[in-house]
Amino acid sequence: MVGNKDDTTVGHLPEEILSQVFAGITDTRTRNSLSLVCRSFFRLERKTRVSLTLRGNARDLYRIPTSFAHVTNLDVSLLSPWGHALFCSPATADSPLLAQRLRNAFPRVTSLTVYVRDPQTLHLLLYSHWPELRDVRLVRWHRRPPGLQPGSDFAALFSRCRSLTSLDLSSFYHWPEDLPPVLAANAAAAVSLRRLNLLTTSFTEGFKSNQIESITSSCPNLEHLLLACTFDPRYIGFVGDETLLALASNCSKLSLLHMADTLSFSNRREEDGGEDASVSRATLLALFSGLPLLEELVLDVCKNVSESSFALEMLSSKCPNLKVVKLGQFQGICLAIGSRLDGIALCHGLQSLSVSCCGDLDDMGLIEIGRGCSRLVRFEIQGCKLVTEKGLKTMTCLLRRTLIDVKVASCVNLDAAATLRALEPIRDRIERLHLDCVWKESDNLGHSFLNFDLNAPGELNDSELMQCFGGEEHGEDISKRKRQRCEYGFEDDDSFVQNNGYSNGNDHSYSCNSWDSLRYLSLWIKVGDLLTQLPAAGLEDCPNLEEIRLKMEGDCRGQPKPAVSEFGLSILTCYPQLSKMQLDCGDTRGYVYTAPSGQMDLSLWERFFLNGIGSLSLNELHYWPPQDEDVNQRSLSLPAAGLLQECYTLRKLFIHGTTHEHFMNFFLKIPNLRDVQLREDYYPAPENDMSTEMRVGSCSRFEDALNRRIICD
Repeated sequence: MVGNKDDTTVGHLPEEILSQVFAGITDTRTRNSLSLVCRSFFRLERKTRVSLTLRGNARDLYRIPTSFAHVTNLDVSLLSPWGHALFCSPATADSPLLAQRLRNAFPRVTSLTVYVRDPQTLHLLLYSHWPELRDVRLVRWHRRPPGLQPGSDFAALFSRCRSLTSLDLSSFYHWPEDLPPVLAANAAAAVSLRRLNLLTTSFTEGFKSNQIESITSSCPNLEHLLLACTFDPRYIGFVGDETLLALASNCSKLSLLHMADTLSFSNRREEDGGEDASVSRATLLALFSGLPLLEELVLDVCKNVSESSFALEMLSSKCPNLKVVKLGQFQGICLAIGSRLDGIALCHGLQSLSVSCCGDLDDMGLIEIGRGCSRLVRFEIQGCKLVTEKGLKTMTCLLRRTLIDVKVASCVNLDAAATLRALEPIRDRIERLHLDCVWKESDNLGHSFLNFDLNAPGELNDSELMQCFGGEEHGEDISKRKRQRCEYGFEDDDSFVQNNGYSNGNDHSYSCNSWDSLRYLSLWIKVGDLLTQLPAAGLEDCPNLEEIRLKMEGDCRGQPKPAVSEFGLSILTCYPQLSKMQLDCGDTRGYVYTAPSGQMDLSLWERFFLNGIGSLSLNELHYWPPQDEDVNQRSLSLPAAGLLQECYTLRKLFIHGTTHEHFMNFFLKIPNLRDVQLREDYYPAPENDMSTEMRVGSCSRFEDALNRRIICD
């Protein structure tokens, strides 16, 4: 039916309303489609576009768009040649012209992300800087250029951007001694800083105590502070009581404090030992008392902090706005003595809690946390050896109304099947999940899950009650079990149901097998294990799963040749909405050129990992190739390139490593591929052009060939 030309359409809405509608659309492809409808839509889309990431090649000045004059957040860190300086050389005549062209095309920029290979980049870019620049994120994976004076990387930034409020150096390869003297020399710029991210993963020892005290004294108005440091008392400049007290005194306005030991960057999955950190209970109390505005606290110490229960009890009173807590190697966070809540369980307002390497946290501690932290939306547990399926299942029962994001890693009593059984109470609600693909021979990977229903009328029997509360099923007096239940405030089964927000009907039963709300799934897999058991463990029905992350970790050297041709990617075809994948083999080590007789080199392992990927309907893929420890280079092999070209539905392909130019040409056969990036985002990125893998000309030729193709949309 043909519509009347006089009919009212969305284009007749006032511009003020349309602007609000356009501003609420965040998907880039949707916005691009809207801009093609008519000239008025194009103008409104450009007017409401505030964020833009530029890709392409910086050498093509005529391709820099000029219609995004209202953009305030600009990311130029991904301009090709990938991982190289934005301006190819300070002596190049086009470099000042390019800097001026960027400033003219985006006059309203207040937030900037840029790859800074050398200090000259910021000198050129900020020579006549954006006057309203407030937020800067610097990126560099290559080594710090030799011969630089301390602070040279930041001199231009602080001298010309005196209104800077946020600085992110988490992806910037530098030395800890570079920043403190620059902050001290630029007092006005330092005082204006509100957010400072120094959680740089390239550090081996992090910031020392005197450097932390210098930074915090120079920036007294900080609200967000993220630091990489070391808590090990054996090292000079370790963080201890004095440093934490000085930090609380210097930056009392902090709402986010994140302090992580550099050991936490090394993918540790278990506690290393029993050494103690030099952090006392009195210092923790003083720290919490000195930061009354705290909303997010992360202390990843990697050394034992003993008897922390009493100090953590004070968090709720000293920091009433606290919403997020992450504790690494804190002991005694919840003692669970009797029915009285203690420790972290008294922080009733918590929405996110992460606990790692807590040696004394057991099932009763989890129950206490579930009772006390009734608003938890996210819960992570790692390296806690005493936690079992029963305790985790009881906790998820208690948090059924709120909990939607769960991570369980490196817990010896929680393999994949046990974790999935423990999450049955929130199976229909959980949206994000991480678990370890660890299988036990004794596991029955069919559907013999525990399916007792707290919502069904009548009483729980003794066996179900003990599975809920982690007691022994045999040899224990029934009256004792009932007294234990009453001790926790549940005089009868009806009160247990009411206290947890359940009805007495079957309308909220969690005995179904479908994970209807699951959108994101993350899996850790040991090298040599298979993915094929995943559906049989209970994850076969995830109708809305959109993104999956697979991390393979381990040493391929010495591993026997797999008895099957693939480790199981093809089984993911059972997820109809799966469109994004992160396949991380970056911590998989093996032989590149020197494989002994009978051993597989990494190219054959890549073939094993990637077999079957072409059967998936992926839209976006991030891939980290495995590496040889003796060669600081992650390179895509020929079998891997051949298998990746079979992903015919890909639109975005990001390889976190390098490859040869002729391997890259395989990707030109993917019909709808629009965005390809080689990201050398590992420390330190290779410096020299040893082969065609890192030549600027190779990347440029591939880009030109990619752009010459005709893509239907």
